Order: sequence, then C-alpha cells, then structure tokens
Amino acid sequence: MRYVDEHVGVRDGDGLRWGVESICAQLTELGAKIAPATYYEHRGRKPTSREVRDEDLKPRIAAVHASNYGVYGARKVWLMLNRERPADEPPIARCTVERLMGEMGLAGAVRGKVKRTTISDPKAPKPLDLVDRNFAPLAPDRLWVADFTYVSTWSGWCYTAFVIDAYARRILGWSVATTMTSQFVVDAVEQAIWTRGREGKDLAGLIAHHDHGVQYMSVAYSERLDAAGIKPSTGAVGSSYDNALAESVIGLYKTELVKPRRPWKGLDDLEIATAEWVDWFNHRRPFEYCDDLTPVEAEAAHYAHHQTPAAAGVSN
Repeated sequence: MRYVDEHVGVRDGDGLRWGVESICAQLTELGAKIAPATYYEHRGRKPTSREVRDEDLKPRIAAVHASNYGVYGARKVWLMLNRERPADEPPIARCTVERLMGEMGLAGAVRGKVKRTTISDPKAPKPLDLVDRNFAPLAPDRLWVADFTYVSTWSGWCYTAFVIDAYARRILGWSVATTMTSQFVVDAVEQAIWTRGREGKDLAGLIAHHDHGVQYMSVAYSERLDAAGIKPSTGAVGSSYDNALAESVIGLYKTELVKPRRPWKGLDDLEIATAEWVDWFNHRRPFEYCDDLTPVEAEAAHYAHHQTPAAAGVSN
C-alpha cells in the first residue's frame, strides 16, 4: 500500500504518469498480487485504535530517544514515557515500545570493552582493601569509588576522572585534563568533597576506593583524603572486579557520550560535553539498580525515608 502511495502520479520514462491500476498490474506481474479494489478499500478504511495510538506514540518515542543521547533501549524509553504521560492516559505497554522502536530503527547503545589505564608503582605503599568487592552500601557517603579513562581528540589524548558514590551511582566529582598527573584526580575528589559540603553532609567514616594507579597512590591525593577524614582503600593489583563499579560508570560514559560524538576537537569541547552528560546522568537517567530512580532521586528517597522526627518536623 505504501509503495502504491509513493508512486501514484510519478512519470515513467515516456513522460506518462503511473496510475493505481497500472502500478497494481505491474506489481501483480512481479508476484506481489494486489487488486486496485483492494487498494481503494484500504485507503477508505478508518485506522484502528491501535494504529492511531501507534502514530501518537512514535514521535514521543523518537523525542525521548533523541533527548537522552540516543542511548536508551526499549526499557528506559518505556519508563520515561510512562513517567511523562498525562494522568488520564492509560499506561503504555513495554512490548508496544519495543515493537515501535523496531519499526523506527531505534535501539539502545551497546557497550564496548573498557581499556585499562592503570599504571602502578610496585614500590609504593598501598592502602588495605576495605571494600572486598561489596559495592552496595546501605546509605550515601559510606563508599566512594574513583577511576579515570582516556579520550582521543584531534589535539591529543585527554583523560577524564570520576568520583562516584556507590549507594546510588551518583557522580559527585569529575575532572578532564590533558595529562595523567595526580592533580587531575585530586581535582575530581575535591569537587566531590565540595558537592557534599554544599549539601551539609557529614563524611565521617567514608571510604574512598580506587585502583593502584600512581595518581591515586600520590602524596597529594592521600593528603586530601586524610584532610577530609576519608579512609583510602584499594583492591588487588590487575583485578577489574575490585573496582567494577567505577569501571561500569566509565563504560557508560564511553558508550553514551564519547563514542557517539567523536571525533573530539580537544579539551574544551570534551569538558563542556562531560559537564552536560554528568548532569543528565545524575538527574535524568533512571537506574534499574535504584528501582528505576535517577541517582539524585534515589538519594533523596533515602534521606526522606530516614529522616529523624526532629528533621521531619514531627513533635514528640
């Protein structure tokens, strides 16, 4: 039917316009049998409620997909559509979103492998492993994880460091630099400390977990943690599982931002894009791990649930 619609009125090599009957005759000769009456019946038919619903959903699905870096698969698009739908609209089925995304050629991002950037100093003293691969603390500011990755740009390599709160996977600090110095990982943890300080949070008892990279073993990094009352922790040498959470977030960064938008010109445009992505990641990207809340929503839900009576304004 679409083929007939697209070719009715089109001129052939002799300058004659194709009509419905002539197109149907040619299609029938080629084995796609269709009678003109069938075509006219289809054109005069009213669309079904499902077809009307599909046509309403398609632009909304496309908008959600496009506004979230084009990385959402059917599940996250389905979640966002149901979050944003009007109260009087019936829930949208996940299978409907999957079907329509398939018809529209839309798909979620697929992660690649994360390249290790760790360069360790075998002679440097190393903190103990205080985490033992348990990346599921019971509250925010019990465990932070840190790592960094590389990004190729026209002006040379850049490096992006992250500090992530393990409770809700919220990125608290980040930094982009053109060299892998200790200062750029210090800048990331400095921002994380500032973020929590601005929110009035207490960092007593906090553990900061990282790998054996020389940047994290540096005196400057260790002194900054100590000044904030944060305990350092490291996993086993060469084991990706011992810092799996940080590597997972870095994998998302590479999959959702770095690879789709390359080539990068240099530090400035990467830094701006990273700031935008981190804001989206924290405030608008739902996590299945967080019961489909965003990291900021998950932290807010924790504090709302664990408010003391005095903080909640309840009198005794």
